Amino acid sequence: MSSSALNAQKEKIKLVVFDVDGVLTDGTLSYSASGEAVKHFNVKDGVGIKLLQTYGVDVAVISAKTSEPLTKRMSDLGVKHFFPATTDKLKVLLELMSVLGIQLDEVAYAGDDVIDLKVMQKVGVSFAPSDAFWMVKKYATLELESAGGKGVAREVCDHILSAKMDLEEAYIKAMLPEFESKDFAKLV
Repeated sequence: MSSSALNAQKEKIKLVVFDVDGVLTDGTLSYSASGEAVKHFNVKDGVGIKLLQTYGVDVAVISAKTSEPLTKRMSDLGVKHFFPATTDKLKVLLELMSVLGIQLDEVAYAGDDVIDLKVMQKVGVSFAPSDAFWMVKKYATLELESAGGKGVAREVCDHILSAKMDLEEAYIKAMLPEFESKDFAKLV
């Protein structure tokens, strides 16, 4: 796909979907002594996710796993479309698209492993972290510079926002003190 065709495709995006382990996290599974799952999220990703929502791009998180830290993070970011413990990501995505009234070519997806391929091969734009499984990188529209948990979502957000507007202009809202509110997207 040419650069101009790719930019036109990114400009059409109305929904950005993220996998969790290996995308929003580095894929490491840590457990406390009591067996509680511990997850590490990149704060920079949160800024990008909130900016997308602020500018009218829906965000969804579809994960094969579930945990309290993940649920808490999605709540903190105001992610309305959160689907943990999902075995068929494409089915969930198609149901969400029906609710939102959008088409596959208006969806971007970031995934890192074979469970994500079924979705990645159907959407308008797909992204793979730099450390994604080789087969995922092969089929992704774009391979990112960031590794899982190291700013993948922020990089995806920058790709989408820069196709829609001046990126520096987009980040002005992130400089507002109230941006840290989980309901900021509703306030603007």
